Amino acid sequence: MALLEVDHVAAGYVPGIDILADLSLRVEAGSVTGIIGPNGAGKSTLLKTIFGFLHPRSGSITLDGRPIHRSLPHQLKRLGLSYVPQGANVFPQLTVEDNLLLGAWVERHDRARVARMLEGAYATFPRLGEKRRHRATSLSGGEAKMLSLAKELVTEPRLLLVDEPSAGLAPRVSHEVYARLLDARARGVTILLVDQNITKAVEVSSYLYVIEGGQVRRQGPQADFADHLRELVRDSLMGA
Repeated sequence: MALLEVDHVAAGYVPGIDILADLSLRVEAGSVTGIIGPNGAGKSTLLKTIFGFLHPRSGSITLDGRPIHRSLPHQLKRLGLSYVPQGANVFPQLTVEDNLLLGAWVERHDRARVARMLEGAYATFPRLGEKRRHRATSLSGGEAKMLSLAKELVTEPRLLLVDEPSAGLAPRVSHEVYARLLDARARGVTILLVDQNITKAVEVSSYLYVIEGGQVRRQGPQADFADHLRELVRDSLMGA
């Protein structure tokens, strides 16, 4: 059984207008599963639907066999599901450590566990450890993105949803973000990755889906995509 199953889901923001149209996919435990496709294909909408910001009009979503398509984000967080949206999702006037503590809010009653989580986050993101007492407003764009990622990884989730991890970042910083994602996978975190960086998505994903018009147009293991990067980039920019 897959860790996450999206089964014939239709969803949208306005009644009667579906962004996702009968979409199905599976995410195997321990994998990095990539989702690529042109702008407006429904990739970000899919992540928001999985994480409970939207509820499907039809179809179902299960996490380890448990239906979650009517659950709310805070309930999903308790089940081990975390979500890193596009951009820097931090509280700018709070310190780095306060941001991480908010990320660990669901574990707040276990202070010893929270302390271990924070030290684990600083070990993984040493630059954040150096700036733990600094306000997030003092961070560079790359550091803020690292904090967004660390804030969701601090609870050691089972499944991490990541939307456009390298958007707006310099190549060097982008490389570091992907390295931290692969570190998380090595520690047992399953990752569902939406990415416009086609080359990097193919490089880090073990299985990929191409979405267009709210539907899966193509899917397969990494090897099926590695030799067709130019075609994938063209289709993602222009639509197939």
